[in-house]
Order: sequence, then C-alpha cells, then structure tokens
Amino acid sequence: MKEDQTPFSFDFDQWKTLAESDPEAFERRRQAVIDSYISGVSQSKRQRLQGLQWRVDMERRRSSNPMQSFLRIYTMMWDSVCGERGLLQACAPNAAREQKTRRRPRAQVVSIDRD
Repeated sequence: MKEDQTPFSFDFDQWKTLAESDPEAFERRRQAVIDSYISGVSQSKRQRLQGLQWRVDMERRRSSNPMQSFLRIYTMMWDSVCGERGLLQACAPNAAREQKTRRRPRAQVVSIDRD
C-alpha cells in the first residue's frame, strides 16, 4: 500500500441507517474515520488536511440545513479549483497571464458602399 493511503470501505446504506437511527453515533463515527485518515498521512499533508477539515467543519456549522452546508462546501471546492491560486492556476501558472495579454487578431474592415 502507498504512503498516505488508508484502507476504508464505504457502505452508504450502513452510514445512512446510522445517521437516521443515531445521529450522534453517526457524527462520532464520521469524525473517527476522518481523524484516522488524517493521522495516517505525512506531517506536511496532515497540517493541510487538518486545515481543510477545519474549514469544512466551519461551513457545516454556519449552515442552517444540510443543503446549505452542501452548497457552501461545493462552492468552496470549486473556488479551490478555479479561483485565484487554485488548481487550474497551479497546473498552468502562465495560462491565465497569457490569456490576459494575448492579442486578438485584427479583422480587416471592408467598406460596403451603397449605390
């Protein structure tokens, strides 16, 4: 097994049943799985993951319902992909700058005389 990988099988129905029958046990188990995964990665990644998990948890707490929580976290994810200093910029750091400075080809303007 590679470093930073934790074996984990996810049974959606089991988690769903637990969430419906005992939300507090669900939350404890959810937190235990997250903590177990984060503790199994390298120190440099651990700090980043703890920070990310803290941000996710704060968005969940700020939300008034599960749908709002989902939308906040979804937006946070897309901001980290497309936003400033996001994944797209990291993958192609010069692409954004090139797009801004790229000149569009000039079109030849043709005069149309009316008789």
